[in-house]
Order: sequence, then C-alpha cells, then structure tokens
Amino acid sequence: AHALMERYGSLSGVMAAPIEDLQKVKGIGENAAILLKMVPRLCHKARLADAHRQELVLNTAARAGAYLMEHFAGETHEVIYELCLDRKGKLLVCKRLGEGGISSAPLDVRKLVENAILTSASTVILAHNHPSGIALPSDDDCAATTRAAQALQTIGVALADHIIVADDDFVSMAQSGYLTPWEHL
Repeated sequence: AHALMERYGSLSGVMAAPIEDLQKVKGIGENAAILLKMVPRLCHKARLADAHRQELVLNTAARAGAYLMEHFAGETHEVIYELCLDRKGKLLVCKRLGEGGISSAPLDVRKLVENAILTSASTVILAHNHPSGIALPSDDDCAATTRAAQALQTIGVALADHIIVADDDFVSMAQSGYLTPWEHL
C-alpha cells in the first residue's frame, strides 16, 4: 500500500492507473492489479444498488439530474438511459438503452417504447452523457428528443425531459425550452 501511494500520490491515482503499470509495483501481481481496478466500479455499483432500494421520486429536473450523474460517472463514451416513472414520478426502472462512440450514441426508439409499455410507465425521462464535458444539446439531440416524444405520445406516455450530463453538470432540455409544450408535462 505504501509503495502504491508513493508511486501514484493518492488513492484516486492508484485506482486510475493501468493494470500493466500497477503490476510494476513490487508485491502487486496480476490478480491484485485487477482487483484494484475493480474497486471503483464495485463501489459505484453498490451506490446505485442502494439508490434503487429506496423509493425514488424523480419529479424535478434537479432530482433526476442528480440521480443520473451517478449513472454516468466514469463513462468515456456516450450512453443513453431511459427512466420509466409512474404518475407520481416514482422511478419504476432505469434502463440502459445503448452506447455509442465518444461523440454520439444511437437512440433505439422501438426499445424506448417497449420499455415504457413493459413497465406501465406514465412518463419517461431520456438521458445521455456528453463525454466532451459540455452539456449543451446538439441538433442531433433535439431531433432525437422530438422522435422519442412523438413515439411515446402514440402510446399515451409523456416524455417529461431529456437530460444531458457532462462531468459534474447537467442540462434539462425541458427547463431549457428545447421541448415543445406537447412533448413534456
């Protein structure tokens, strides 16, 4: 432990180091290096599991944004999530819809609608991240939001918001005026 801290300067430095580099430290074999790399992911999963055990009400952009920032922590590629909510804003399920590259991720509208039907959702919040660190919606984000809202509307489910997360920030497309009135609650 002392050798690791001396080499990397901090616990976060140790956790961020590549497996191959960790193995160069005396006493750290392949298994120990792999375990060290797994610790942050395991802690992240544990925090998410604790959040899911609680009855979460995500009835504001601030609550939904805070919840989603934890899901996107450490992601280096764009990822899309769908939050299915009941009439009171209680989270029924959080589904990962897909993953893309560093600057885009395809939205599977069919899967979005299917999840809403299977969970009997009243509303949906769409979310994705911008690994670039800038949370502002692109033209593609606006077009995807419109497609999602129209598809959900055909089954009587409202798209409450589309939240874009970047680093420690997020933008609510509903609060920012990017969703037209018929597309959100």
